[in-house]
Amino acid sequence: MSMNTVLSVLLLCILVATPMAVEYDAGSDNSGPWTCSGVPTTGTVPACQTLVKLQCVGAPVPQAILRDCCQQVAEFDDWCRCRAISTMKIDMYRQLGVQEGQAAWEVFRGCRRNVMEVTVASVPAVCSLPIIIDASGQHAYVCT
Repeated sequence: MSMNTVLSVLLLCILVATPMAVEYDAGSDNSGPWTCSGVPTTGTVPACQTLVKLQCVGAPVPQAILRDCCQQVAEFDDWCRCRAISTMKIDMYRQLGVQEGQAAWEVFRGCRRNVMEVTVASVPAVCSLPIIIDASGQHAYVCT
């Protein structure tokens, strides 16, 4: 490959990448639609904590709790809902004294850890709120 070809390809890449960088405001806190830099590190969807606790032990969930949780989750765009929900789960573990990765059969009385993990992951499905699972824009309803 000649040096002119290499330079031409490099110039073409720069010409294509520059407008994309401007469009997605690269270099700022948001480098594309798939980033979630605006999601707080704590206190994201507090109403969902009650929903998760009730579901985890098999108790009925009052409509007001479901509504409040779903409204809070809906405030985040499709790309960021799982991050917000994951942050809520970490908050719950902290409040309950369970460390992330710690082997605990029960997170709290009547709620096994594996059940809580599935319950948290399914919050978007419970709320009928789609999430985007990859850069192609495909939608799903369960966080992984």
